[in-house]
Amino acid sequence: MNFLRVKALEKSYLESIGFSWHTDNDGSEYLSNELVQVSQKEANAYYEAVNELYDMVVAAAQEVIDKNRFDELGIPFNLIDAIKMSWENEVHWHLYSRFDLAGGLDSKPIKLIEFNADTPTSLFETAILQWAILKQNALDESLQFNSLYESLMDNFKRLVTLEESVEGFEQYYQGWKILFSSIAGSHEDEITTKLLAHIAKEAGFESDFSFIDEVEFSPEGIFKNGINFEYFFKLIPWENIAIEEGELAMLLTQIMQNQKAIILNPAYTLLFQSKGILKVLWELYPNHPLLLETSDKPLVGKKCVKKPVFGREGANISIIEADGSISFETEGEYANNKFIYQEFVEFNEHEGQKYQAGVFFAYEGCGLGFRKGGLVLDNFAKFVGHIIKA
Repeated sequence: MNFLRVKALEKSYLESIGFSWHTDNDGSEYLSNELVQVSQKEANAYYEAVNELYDMVVAAAQEVIDKNRFDELGIPFNLIDAIKMSWENEVHWHLYSRFDLAGGLDSKPIKLIEFNADTPTSLFETAILQWAILKQNALDESLQFNSLYESLMDNFKRLVTLEESVEGFEQYYQGWKILFSSIAGSHEDEITTKLLAHIAKEAGFESDFSFIDEVEFSPEGIFKNGINFEYFFKLIPWENIAIEEGELAMLLTQIMQNQKAIILNPAYTLLFQSKGILKVLWELYPNHPLLLETSDKPLVGKKCVKKPVFGREGANISIIEADGSISFETEGEYANNKFIYQEFVEFNEHEGQKYQAGVFFAYEGCGLGFRKGGLVLDNFAKFVGHIIKA
């Protein structure tokens, strides 16, 4: 791997634009002062990989729905109706997501690790800070695989046009409003959600923000201060709503049934989000070059990683050696999840740090960034920007 050392963004600047999570709890810097150097060929390969993977994930989700395999993916029963409704009607547009990938550099093959389809983070870092780093260091701002901001703006318009072209958005738009919401207490979630609200406003929508406990839900719609919102974006995982807020899950399902609002990201993204979809992908596309063998049982005679289907931040992960022994494991709150077993793969590595590529998808692949950390990337992993070698 090759890197370009750059001057880090000043914390005062980061604070001024709302980016407060620049320092981890151990006092270390969250943002790396190095950029991963990526060739144009490597950037193109990441782009082509996620476009192909998205089509494959759609086929896998169709398999789950057609064969009623929801339980295999750990899908809460109280969201199955919402998933089916959102899947069957194209107005429930998938706004954005992020593929996490191993490889892609130094001739290592790209492999899908997981798909963050519902509430992906690192949006602010990828869309805003990578550009700011290049600008501050007097580097060519076009030398990135990064059109995330513009792609999101176009995808908001596709909520109205429902097709690839966004021409005619103004003609069809009828003053519809989007309410954006996150949980109070997480500044990262709040700022990420407000960034999306800002992009929606630039796209031409009326948009507003409220914490989730300030929103009024009823079978007749979604309201803030008596104002009805036709679209509702929540940076709250669907599985958390199902498990912790059963009444809200029921209300959102009723709202969809009554066609009173469209929820973003749609309920069907929970199928994509579940790591159980990785097992279905392997069944449909065995030995596909972008996939790792995945099963609901340990892989016999093969090193693998045990993961909860809805785990986050590296919690409850075990690395199982080919002889069945556990060589590494983490604790966490997801021990009661269903688990999958995914073939182990070596990440790109530099000076003992593992590098995982994250590629955002908004109708197509549109933004690359990296995280680096230890054997399992957790909430102390660092964000690393990139630059395309001229």
